[in-house]
Amino acid sequence: MKKYFGTDGVRGRVGTDPVTANCMLKLGFAVGKILASKGSRKVLIGKDTRISGYMFESALEAGLSSAGVDIGLLGPIPTPGIAYLTRTLNAKAGIVISASHNPYYDNGVKFFSAQGKKLPDELELQIEQQLEQPLTTVDSIALGKAYRVEDAAGRYIEFCKSTMPSNLSLEGLKIVVDCANGAAYHIAPCVFAERGAEVISIGVTPNGLNINNAIGSTHPELLQATVLEHQADLGIALDGDGDRVIMVDHQGHIIDGDQLLFIIAKYYLDTQQLQGSVVGTLMTNLGLEHALANLGITLQRTAVGDRYIMEVLERQQWILGGESSGHIICLNKTTTGDGIISALQVLTAVVQTGKSLSELAGLVSKYPQHLVNVRLDNMIDLNQSQPIQDALKQSESELKDKGRVLLRPSGTEPVIRVMVEGEDKVQVERLAQAIADVVAAQTQV
Repeated sequence: MKKYFGTDGVRGRVGTDPVTANCMLKLGFAVGKILASKGSRKVLIGKDTRISGYMFESALEAGLSSAGVDIGLLGPIPTPGIAYLTRTLNAKAGIVISASHNPYYDNGVKFFSAQGKKLPDELELQIEQQLEQPLTTVDSIALGKAYRVEDAAGRYIEFCKSTMPSNLSLEGLKIVVDCANGAAYHIAPCVFAERGAEVISIGVTPNGLNINNAIGSTHPELLQATVLEHQADLGIALDGDGDRVIMVDHQGHIIDGDQLLFIIAKYYLDTQQLQGSVVGTLMTNLGLEHALANLGITLQRTAVGDRYIMEVLERQQWILGGESSGHIICLNKTTTGDGIISALQVLTAVVQTGKSLSELAGLVSKYPQHLVNVRLDNMIDLNQSQPIQDALKQSESELKDKGRVLLRPSGTEPVIRVMVEGEDKVQVERLAQAIADVVAAQTQV
């Protein structure tokens, strides 16, 4: 069991272990020590725009230097950009300082391997073991040096642009781009503008405290209003570290990750790029599964989390998967989830088909979903509770093949999540609440 690393690196409230300057100093040293023992002396550090990034960047830099590792400082840059630069600049690891879509008062650290992929579990365990050892310093002649990678943003911008066909232009499209006052604020508008679009930017004035604050992919209301105000063709919203994307059509309707995943899948199928099945999660809308089936494409579901999607894609040698939240992975274009690159794939489909975003997304008829969180003092075994199993079977019988029921414990808090999905919104809400009531009652027994 890992003590510090969660499903996506180390994350938490700033000032609370392990998200403190002292812990980051030790983490930098531990990573540096492990890499130095393997003969590696070059690491890149990038960050989003939250104010604590300066503190943690300095602490990690000091720890890495004391272990004899050189540090390339990328400054604010999207998480997938750090993955790309780690791979292309021949670094042995990339360190991301970010808490993704969380508020400014959270932060965290995650790592990429030399191949631009997340670290394997065994290496994370080695780092945790090293964290328990005393922090030492190599001889002065062997200390690591820090330097600024001056062209980091430009390199990543060019890479993103290259994931669209070279002869395709976005000229004639008016696009609103919402960067969530996060890591993509100086990058995403350039990418879309340099490919020919007329770009209206919002969420591009970070001050260290406003990242993800009522803006970005988790708060698309301003994007919707701005699209309508400017009569734009569509809107694009990223999250704070730029690995998620949702979109808004010209009517102001939200196009979520499931719909975007379908648009990309259909485009890849039509252009003979799709390899194998598409991967979603247990929360992926049943409407997407049915829409893909109409195209002859199978949806394979995994546990919730992009790392599980990636595991299936790599194991099966498939290329496309994603979550409703907008974390979409196009392995034929890059090595990790990338909001800008995913948006570019959708825009390619829009331009090449001559259809609007609304028309392309309209091929997916989303089923109503209702989620109820049942907070428990003590977690219970869902499979061993006969009343819960009876309620589950009753709901599934009523839905037949027109819906789904999903019960799962949260991985981060004492909560059972009850999700019901089906054609009838009223029925879905009624069944979800009925099951939740049974779950709650069982905790009183």
